[in-house]
Amino acid sequence: MATSPVAEVSQQLWDETLGRLLNLSSTTIQRNVDLENRLAELEVELAVWKQAHATALEGADREAKALKGRLASLNSQVASMETFMSQSLLVLCVIDGDACIFNDLLLTQGHEGGRQAAQQLTRAVADYLTNEDIHVLGRLSFWVTIYFNKAVLASVLERHKLCSPEQLDAFIMGFSQSSPRFVLVDVGYGKDATFTKITEYLQTYLRFPQTQRIFFAGGQENTYAPTIAALQNDGLLGKVAFLEACRASPNYAQKHRLPILTVDTLFINQRLSPPLRTPPPLNMNGLSPTLTSGGLPTPHSPSSMNTSATGRLVDPTLPLHKHSPPPCNEFYLMSCTKGGACKYSHDYILTPDQLATLAANAKKAPCNFLKNGLQCPYGERCCWGHVCPNGPKCFHLSKGKCWFKGESMHNVSPHLSP
Repeated sequence: MATSPVAEVSQQLWDETLGRLLNLSSTTIQRNVDLENRLAELEVELAVWKQAHATALEGADREAKALKGRLASLNSQVASMETFMSQSLLVLCVIDGDACIFNDLLLTQGHEGGRQAAQQLTRAVADYLTNEDIHVLGRLSFWVTIYFNKAVLASVLERHKLCSPEQLDAFIMGFSQSSPRFVLVDVGYGKDATFTKITEYLQTYLRFPQTQRIFFAGGQENTYAPTIAALQNDGLLGKVAFLEACRASPNYAQKHRLPILTVDTLFINQRLSPPLRTPPPLNMNGLSPTLTSGGLPTPHSPSSMNTSATGRLVDPTLPLHKHSPPPCNEFYLMSCTKGGACKYSHDYILTPDQLATLAANAKKAPCNFLKNGLQCPYGERCCWGHVCPNGPKCFHLSKGKCWFKGESMHNVSPHLSP
């Protein structure tokens, strides 16, 4: 039976419609796949941006905290600077009065000469600071400290007919009264007493942040060379200027290129020798009349110890270290800073031979500075041993029991021990 035309048309329409539906379905499915892929890409990109944003926030927070810390530190520094500026900055002058003796034209004027000397020194330092164009913040406070042995200085000046003891006393009073910051210190008897105090003065005050400059007058000799070398090693010489008594500087001032301030008319231009020291008179009760030319008892004297108000005799039958108490090595050979607290005696009167024996025995004990790995500030003047007497072949060193434990204390021949 033949198909009618209407049926054929209807079938064709259904085929076309079905084809279009299939194409639309395929297109929709492909579009969904593309959208899903794009969504996945956007999610990944969003995660990356979220992580970057979190990192940026964390970095900004850290930077804000760091800036806050720096701001607090700067505020603290400003407060410290304000406090520092409110304090008086120090310009100091320390003088070895045994080595640098004031001009006799000033000494003989007594009180007025002392005031003139103080004024000259102050004016010279002020001119130096102005010429050097030293800029400082805050106020300056100028201090002068003079260490000297008054009894010896008075004897030296009188012996050289430069001034009388009365004129010296008046000069000291005039200098001291010219300013409450001017101090003269009588160190008394004792070898290197002035040297020890000035060395400690320099070591202490150069470390103060308030100290702007220290003018140091130590004379023409090289006594303070070890001190200056130690200060150089510690990086403290930048604040030191050498106060020249006359136009002749010691070697260490030139070696370390210290700035030099010369005051021509303030000090005398020559080095005066101190008077010869003689033993004080002894209480000779109970001693044999046989005496040496120096006034000390001979070995024929009684062996008992006699004490007087001026000194104490040693027992010639006993070694020095067997006395009770033994003589103080530092007092007789250098200078003892312990004073009345020292457990050794400062009262014995020793002959040159006994002093030589004391010095030889002291070299058998190690210097505590070198023993502990430090530089000895006394150098060759140190009474203690810097080198083991047994030398490099020391038996105790091989056993680890030698007292001389510092480096290089066994590298030099004992005959060269300083």
